[in-house]
Amino acid sequence: MMCLHDHSSAPTPAASLPRRGILAGAAALAGISVASIAAQLGGASAAQAGEKPSSGPNYHGSPLTHPPVIIEGGTIVDPQTGGAIEDGVLVLDGGKVAAVGTRDETREAVAAVAGRARVLNASGRWVLPGLVDVHVHANALADARAILQGGATSVRSGSSSFYQDVALAALPAWAPGVSPRMTPAGLFISPDLGDSLLADPDLAPLATLPTGVRETADLAYLTRVNLSRGAQVIKTRANPRAGIPEQDPRELVYNQEQLSAVVKAARGAGVLCHAYSAEGIDGAVRAGVRSIEHGVFVSEGTIAEMVRRGTYFTPTMDAITSMAASPNPVLAARGKEYAPILQAAVRAAKEAGVTIVAGTDSFGTDVTPIGTEARLLAEAGLSPLEALQSATVHAARLLGLGNDAGRLVRGGFADAIVVDADPLASASALEQVRVVVAQGAVVRNGL
Repeated sequence: MMCLHDHSSAPTPAASLPRRGILAGAAALAGISVASIAAQLGGASAAQAGEKPSSGPNYHGSPLTHPPVIIEGGTIVDPQTGGAIEDGVLVLDGGKVAAVGTRDETREAVAAVAGRARVLNASGRWVLPGLVDVHVHANALADARAILQGGATSVRSGSSSFYQDVALAALPAWAPGVSPRMTPAGLFISPDLGDSLLADPDLAPLATLPTGVRETADLAYLTRVNLSRGAQVIKTRANPRAGIPEQDPRELVYNQEQLSAVVKAARGAGVLCHAYSAEGIDGAVRAGVRSIEHGVFVSEGTIAEMVRRGTYFTPTMDAITSMAASPNPVLAARGKEYAPILQAAVRAAKEAGVTIVAGTDSFGTDVTPIGTEARLLAEAGLSPLEALQSATVHAARLLGLGNDAGRLVRGGFADAIVVDADPLASASALEQVRVVVAQGAVVRNGL
C-alpha cells in the first residue's frame, strides 16, 4: 500500500501556510460574513460584527455586547445535584452568570443592572443551563441558528467538510448569540476525503494515495493538519456509516493500530470515534479514544474497559432509531434491528458506570433538538435527572468546559434555557424549550 511519508519521520504541516486564509475560506463556506451576521442580529454595524483584529492598523470593530438579562420567577434547576430553587432569579451580565439564587440572594446583583437589563418572567416554568450537544455537523450559519433554537448553546463538532466548524467557533467572542460555543473537529479522519482535500493546500499530497488515508503515518499527518488549522478535537471512525444503505456498518475501516496512530498524533486532544461493530468499538476504546459515537454492538467486555478507562458513550439515539421510518427498506430494517440493541447497550453501560452523553448527530439544518435525544435516552433507561445530566454536566465535562457550562453558577457562561415542564419529573420537558439565551444574548423568547 502506498504511503505518503516515511514512517520514521513524517513531517508536520507547512508552517508557512497562512491559517488566516484557510479560515477565511471556511467562513465563506459557512455563510459567515459581516453582512450575514449583521442581518441575523437585526442590523448591527459592520464594525460591531467585524473580523478578529489583526496586528495591522485598519481594524476598527469591537465585539458585540448585549444588555444584561434577568430571568426571574421560575424554578432554577441544578443538574449536578438535582436541587431546585423555586421563584428563583438568574442574572446574566457581561457574558457571565452574575448571580443565581433566591430573590434575597440576588437582590444586590439585580440592583446593579436595574434600568438597563432585559427582564424575562419565567413564573410557572423551569430555568436550566444551556444544553450541550456533543455530536453535531454544522457547516453554516443556518445550521448554527437551528441548533440554538433547540436549546443547545454548546456543541462538539462531529467534523465539517471545509473547516467551517473552526470558523463558527470564533463567532461567540465577537458576535454573541450567532453560533453555539463550538468545539471544532475539522475534517473527518477517514480513508476517502473526497472534495475535503480542497480545504487546505497541505492536504493535496493525500490525493496521491490510491487506497485513501490508511497508513499510520498518513493518519497522523492528517490529524496534525487538523490541529494546525484550529481543530480542538479529532473525529475518526472504526466502521462505515449506518445511514448509507450501500455500506455495511459492521465492516472494519480502521483497526486498533490505525486508531492508536490518530490518538497519539492528537497529542491530548480528545478523539471521538464513529463505531458500530463489537470489534471496531473495542479497538477504538483500547486505542484510547475519548468517546464512542453510536456504539450499537458494544460488548460487555468493552463496556468494562470503557469504565476502566473513563471512555464516554454517545449513543446518538435519534440518529439510529429514526432509520426505522426511512422509506429505504434497507435503512428501515436496519433501524428496526438496531434500536432495541442500542437501548440495551445504553442500559448495560449505565449499570456498569459508563458516562453517557447526549449527541444528536444532526447535520446541516436537519437538526434534532437536543431535548429529543435526552428523552430517548430516558426511554432507554436513564432517569430524568440522568438524561438531563447527559446533556449538561456530563457533556460539559467531556468538552473540558468544567462548571462554565452545564450548570448555572456565578462566573459561568451566560447560557440558559427556560422550559415549560419539570425536567426532574420527565426528560420530555427538555423538548419544551421556551427561551434560549446564548452568550448573554436572547436568541429565542417565547414568553
